[in-house]
Amino acid sequence: QVLLVESGGGLVQAGGSLRLSCAASGHLAGVYFWGWYRQGPGKERELVARIRSDSVTTYLDSVKGRFTISRDNVKNTVDLQMNTLKPEDTAVYYCNVQTITPGVYDFWGQGTQVTVSS
Repeated sequence: QVLLVESGGGLVQAGGSLRLSCAASGHLAGVYFWGWYRQGPGKERELVARIRSDSVTTYLDSVKGRFTISRDNVKNTVDLQMNTLKPEDTAVYYCNVQTITPGVYDFWGQGTQVTVSS
């Protein structure tokens, strides 16, 4: 079992920045992917950024160059630095980890609201 607790959401004007943080606890040895997803109003949940256990990163095309995902292996946190925010970034952001051992499981945080005003 893995517990994820997010922090750092809020309201920001377009062009501003926010940093989301996710603290993980529990059985983390089998985690392969650490990531952030989002779900905007009336939209499906989508992958925003993900970092693999070997530090390879993947980003949604629309956030490349603006968002940066990072992981602290000592503190067991994964952060998402979001710069040059746009109104279309408005969504609930969810922290996610995916394990590969003892099986493939997804664990989710409770979500944090990010609202970007124009």
